Amino acid sequence: MITNEMLYTGVQVNYYFVCKRKLWFFSHGISMENESEDVLLGKLLHDRSYRNVKKDILIDRISIDFVERNGEIVLHEIKKSRKLERSHRYQILYYLYSLKRKGVNAKGMINYPLLRKVELIKLEDENEIKEILLNIEKIISLSEPPPPEKKKFCRKCSYFELCWI
Repeated sequence: MITNEMLYTGVQVNYYFVCKRKLWFFSHGISMENESEDVLLGKLLHDRSYRNVKKDILIDRISIDFVERNGEIVLHEIKKSRKLERSHRYQILYYLYSLKRKGVNAKGMINYPLLRKVELIKLEDENEIKEILLNIEKIISLSEPPPPEKKKFCRKCSYFELCWI
């Protein structure tokens, strides 16, 4: 059983799909993101896109890029590319799940401004999100990080040196 589902961040859910080792490091306060050129480019894109909206809406431990209200609530996440699309989708599904647990029904949108694309996301399977959160809790509670798994994007990862050098 999950001790507190709202203790997680969207980044942790995202990392669960990207790399379990990265999730463990991040969750234990080991952050290498400040050194990453990709992360800096993503922050720049975030800052320069959708300038006419209020950004970085914080609810508990989740930070939503921006929220739109025109008859319904739509959460927006701004992403640079679709390379890690599955992790983006589950990050916003976690946000939708967290808000639903607070009595707020919403939809999600992943915005890819460089591609001029958006993807609509709806929460359909809460049990799947609960299972993911249980798995995240198991990974975080390990006494040491899971072993590294070679993935095609490892070389660009800010944690590369912790895994492979």
